Amino acid sequence: MAELKLTNVDKSYGTVKVLHGINLHIEKGEFIVFVGPSGCGKSTLLRCIAGLEQITDGTLEIDGMVVNDVPPSQRGIAMVFQTYALYPHMTVYDNMAFGLRLAKMSRQEIDRRVNNAAEILQLTPYLDRLPKALSGGQRQRVAIGRSICRDPKVFLFDEPLSNLDAALRVATRIEIARLNEQMADTTMIYVTHDQVEAMTLADRIVVLRSGYVEQVGAPMELYHRPANLFVARFIGSPSMNVLAATVTNVSGDLIDVDIPGTGAAHLPFGGDAGLKGKTVQVGVRPEDLRLSAEGEEALVTGIVDIVEALGEVTLLYLRVAGHDEPIIAKLVGDVKIERGATVHLSADPVNLHLFDSDGLAISSAARAAA
Repeated sequence: MAELKLTNVDKSYGTVKVLHGINLHIEKGEFIVFVGPSGCGKSTLLRCIAGLEQITDGTLEIDGMVVNDVPPSQRGIAMVFQTYALYPHMTVYDNMAFGLRLAKMSRQEIDRRVNNAAEILQLTPYLDRLPKALSGGQRQRVAIGRSICRDPKVFLFDEPLSNLDAALRVATRIEIARLNEQMADTTMIYVTHDQVEAMTLADRIVVLRSGYVEQVGAPMELYHRPANLFVARFIGSPSMNVLAATVTNVSGDLIDVDIPGTGAAHLPFGGDAGLKGKTVQVGVRPEDLRLSAEGEEALVTGIVDIVEALGEVTLLYLRVAGHDEPIIAKLVGDVKIERGATVHLSADPVNLHLFDSDGLAISSAARAAA
């Protein structure tokens, strides 16, 4: 296992800068996930760590040694790509052993490493098969096994599940989670645009946007305490609802806001009297909305535009006056609500999020203590 430290790392292609001052400390044995929309720089950052891209400025350290100019083969890193990149004429065993043979390892050591990797990944029955006789998930496991055989300090995964169908993606994600448990002392860095993979696999998530790090934290920290509106909306599915509002009063631990098309709300974000009269954004996750009880003050009132009945949950898409985007509610179970109905929704104040006009989170004492 290895410790990685990136300090003020920049990457440019000519005059186009794609990574901006990346500072990141990855502890030994951590499973780190880089996540963000397409074009945010996550794969470029991974390739800089691997040595496949030259860092323009800043330093990359592995176990305390600066490796900016160290070739990829000497960094103690193994990389699993989006494509399997298996040799079609070689068996599973030979695909996994190929790199070890190039390194002039003994036959006994090659056999030991290949069989050990095959056992970890449940590939032992398939060692004599060609790649064409394997499923997509099995081929991806062979690609992972080839990396395990090298006994690297750091594993790098570049969107390894994106070419699999939904069922195989889930199964292979579980295999990677098991691999992480079995190799708990190995540092792993995983790139994905799929937040479900990020939330279920990571010890810490690095959220990137346009080459900048927006936030680094444990999955539940990013879910419950996003640093800004971008992180809040990127983490969670469906994404967080955002309601424009105006602060009408600040009193003690409460902020009163006026939400167009809905009315007033009392939020536990007190302490900053300077917010009075300012425009803010109230965030509420679809799963935190519920049908208002009789006599309860609603946070959102709207007309149902679309109903998605999924069995375990029902998604309601509401048209709310004064808001361009639909408000989404994720209600538990099979809820019988017709399209065109007027619905009143509420949420516990502790589950609400507040952002200033720049999209930065305004802290809540209640959430910080939770």
